[in-house]
Amino acid sequence: MVESIALHTRLKPGTEEAYADAHSHIPPELVTALKEAGVRNWRIWRSGLDLFHVVDVDNYQEMRHALAHHPANVAWQARMAELLEVHDDYSGADTGIQRVWELP
Repeated sequence: MVESIALHTRLKPGTEEAYADAHSHIPPELVTALKEAGVRNWRIWRSGLDLFHVVDVDNYQEMRHALAHHPANVAWQARMAELLEVHDDYSGADTGIQRVWELP
């Protein structure tokens, strides 16, 4: 069963353009790594400096574990660390934003 996980991240002020540019050129090896780790889809919305992600993935915790030391993800996270207020090194047990309600 596919999980939908919501995430919230925040840009450093002044990095909006660099963030958009980075995401217009996702490295193919990162796309491959994400898919191999069970990611079905990853969507990001931005409001000011706030970023909202929805990740459809086979198993979110397994995905994070698989990508924690993957060279493509390590390089990408290093790039994102330059742009985001809080760096994610994939070492924690992040579970995303708590779901409050869903249309039945």
